[in-house]
Amino acid sequence: MNTNSPPVLTIDHVSKRFGDLQALRDVCVTLAPGELVAVIGRSGAGKTTFLRCLACFTPVTEGRIRFADQDLATLRGAALRRHRCCVGMIYQQFNLVRRLRVIDNVLVGRLGHLTGWQAWAALLRRFEPRETEIALRCLDHVGLLDRAWQRTDTLSGGEQQRVAIAKILAQDPSLILADEPIASLDLVNGELVMGTLRRIARDLGLSVVATLHHVDFARRYADRVLGFQAGRLVFDGIPADLCDEALRELFGTGPADSPPPEVQPIAAFQLVTS
Repeated sequence: MNTNSPPVLTIDHVSKRFGDLQALRDVCVTLAPGELVAVIGRSGAGKTTFLRCLACFTPVTEGRIRFADQDLATLRGAALRRHRCCVGMIYQQFNLVRRLRVIDNVLVGRLGHLTGWQAWAALLRRFEPRETEIALRCLDHVGLLDRAWQRTDTLSGGEQQRVAIAKILAQDPSLILADEPIASLDLVNGELVMGTLRRIARDLGLSVVATLHHVDFARRYADRVLGFQAGRLVFDGIPADLCDEALRELFGTGPADSPPPEVQPIAAFQLVTS
């Protein structure tokens, strides 16, 4: 994480309402390049709404979000499309065409950079050698270079999620947003995906923001944790500061309560090294 660089995103007193529902309440935070930020909280706490506002998928009700020096609320047309090319979105479901080869799925991430006849040729899966080289480099970043020419449906779930990450890298983003990227994976594949995201943030200097269901993953892989409770940002700190008191505020558990699924320890982590 480069703390001397200007922030990638500045979230300034942002609130979001859906009718009578207050999804976000006066959120203020900045995101630096090269950091992996975990976003945690109970279901309905505002985590996904926060990501959707950062991606410019939904407008904020109050406040503003600046991407570098640009106010996202002012983006329209071509400017909005250019911004969305700068933001990669990873979902719980992998958003891949499973019958295509791995390399073809990654090349989809290059479509926003192609114009004219190159864009038409891409529809027939005919890409310039330079584009293929970029896609192969992205697969190398996620440790799947040797799977480039396989059909995607021959890969495991964890491998498919890493292909989805490679596709986003091919997009050449400044910011990666991941909405529960490991929710459908087992523990070992979850670790592989989170390790990949952490390595990308550090090695490529990208900001990565991921909503996570289990606090254990946030503690092990994040540089920083944002905790939401009823739409408010109530925790912003390093994973080591996620003490019992902070977790009680986030998840509403008291000393006599059994912890909710989000904070239950995962014993299998004792068997897996970082």
